[in-house]
Amino acid sequence: MSAQRKDAVDAIIDQWAAVRPDLDTRAMEVFGRVYRLSRAMGDRVEKVYAPYGISRGEFDVLATLRRAGEPYTLSPRLLSSTLMLTTGGMTGRLDKLERAALLRRSPDPHDRRGLQVTLTEKGLAVIDEAVEAGLAAQTAALSALDDEQAGQLADLLRTLLAGTQDSAH
Repeated sequence: MSAQRKDAVDAIIDQWAAVRPDLDTRAMEVFGRVYRLSRAMGDRVEKVYAPYGISRGEFDVLATLRRAGEPYTLSPRLLSSTLMLTTGGMTGRLDKLERAALLRRSPDPHDRRGLQVTLTEKGLAVIDEAVEAGLAAQTAALSALDDEQAGQLADLLRTLLAGTQDSAH
């Protein structure tokens, strides 16, 4: 362990070492911290998005439409696949966002059986403000690292993520 102070994951690792010194717990150290960090930051951005009347899941829908570029329109099916949601889960999010006038659903002019989902002007304003607020919260948390460390961490996590996706197939 480095010279940094011990955290809750270190305590768990120490307990395993006491009862099962034969175990290699490096993966537990890494993924235990990744999991705890993900939960902590998820909770933090959820609070940041609340004043905009949206949850993290609803943020994801609005952000996906925003990133699509003008005219900020996608099919519900493409939204579902991008966000890895069932169509039922997507419908619930779209219903809430439509009631809040953040998006609208309309017939797809290229497929008479299909729909398209488009950000409204209000939705565009909300997502542009929410993304800035969320990034500010994330940047504040990342300030515990210097620029080089943050870059190294991003590179390491990219490599780790790619390795877990490769092994899942």
